[in-house]
Amino acid sequence: MAGHSKWANIKRQKAVVDAKRGNIFTQLSRAIIVAARNGVPDPAGNFQLRTAIDKAKAAGIPNDNIERAIACGTRGANAKGAGTFGGDNSSLEEIRYEGYGAGGVAILIEALTDNRNRTAADLRVAFSKNGGNLGETGCVGWMFTQKGVCVVEGVVDEEQLLEASLEGNAESYEMTADETAEVFTEVANLETLSQTLKAKGFKVADVELRWIPGNQVEVTDSEQARSLFKLIDTLEGLDDVQNVTANFDMAENLMATMV
Repeated sequence: MAGHSKWANIKRQKAVVDAKRGNIFTQLSRAIIVAARNGVPDPAGNFQLRTAIDKAKAAGIPNDNIERAIACGTRGANAKGAGTFGGDNSSLEEIRYEGYGAGGVAILIEALTDNRNRTAADLRVAFSKNGGNLGETGCVGWMFTQKGVCVVEGVVDEEQLLEASLEGNAESYEMTADETAEVFTEVANLETLSQTLKAKGFKVADVELRWIPGNQVEVTDSEQARSLFKLIDTLEGLDDVQNVTANFDMAENLMATMV
């Protein structure tokens, strides 16, 4: 998990800059729409919706936009979404795409789209222009396992974190930075873990579902690393793409030159 955690940390650091791009607003708004459509529209009773709203607020999305996205998700099968979010939001599908980057790095893409053909075409172009290729469903998915992750800040006593994590039925934890940890659990247990950590006085800065690679490809060549990062940036810049995960690992000094 260590290598993937390094990449996750960089993605969070980039979020402040990325939030200024319009597509981030679209992606987060779509996540709210789907969460509201899949459960009750009240965030108090819908963990997925509550998490999506928290991420939207952290990115600076106005409350009016958040409320409109929730409304879009509850309008019914024939409802049209607000123009801000684009298209017929009632037809949004959650689709996972898979492919390879430079050096055979496995890449998993989670998308929300109202047009599969458009999304697949955009992804195919992104891969082909950046040294990779879009593969068939299942070509790399078997390399990843989805886990729930709580990012905990202000950790001054690892023993207390361990006790709280065990009480919340966590599988493991990892210190990723000074006083910052990531606590991993089964997807179905994520809300319980988050609530337990908070009840024990820990600051849960982020809650997410993350695909964890079972094996990693070591990247040491700077050109290969540059091609890989350009591909990931291009994929993340597409409106339909919600999340990109890859199974690479590289030295922190090399990674630092890429961002």
